[in-house]
This record gives sequence, C-alpha cells and structure tokens, in this order.
Amino acid sequence: MYRKELVDLLQNNPMGLHELAQLLGMPIKTLEDDLQHLIKSLKHSEYELVISPAVCRKCGFHFDKHKMHKPGKCPQCHGTWIQEPLLEVKTK
Repeated sequence: MYRKELVDLLQNNPMGLHELAQLLGMPIKTLEDDLQHLIKSLKHSEYELVISPAVCRKCGFHFDKHKMHKPGKCPQCHGTWIQEPLLEVKTK
C-alpha cells in the first residue's frame, strides 16, 4: 500500500526528495531507499519514475539524472545555489 501511495502522490505532481519526506513525515534516507525499490517495481507496470536532474542556478550545470538528492555544490562554478532534483511518476 505504501508504494501505491507514493505513485499516487508523485503522479503528474513533481516534488523534491526533501518536500516528499516532510509530507510523509519520514527520514530522507529511508524514503530514498523506498524510491529506489519503487523504480524496480515500476519496471513491471505502466508507470515509471522520472527524475528531473538537479541544476546549478548560477551556471546552469546539469547534474546526473540518476541522483535523487541535492548536491552540496556545483563542480563547475563551485556555487551552492542548486535546484533540487524533482521526482515524478509518469505513464510509459
């Protein structure tokens, strides 16, 4: 039931990891582990978890699209003004 709730929450409603953890009232690490498992579970369904990568707001650098958490600083300009990656469930 829990993963079904995650699908319902994230379907056509992109959220960052911190926002989602706060909404669900659970630790970020636990949620990240659950989301990793959800990615595997969704491979056998009509849905997929899409991660919009983190972006440096200073220089526009795009981070790895597989990372769910916000990086500390940009490797290109060393800025810390970074937009958190957004998670969204979409239909395949």
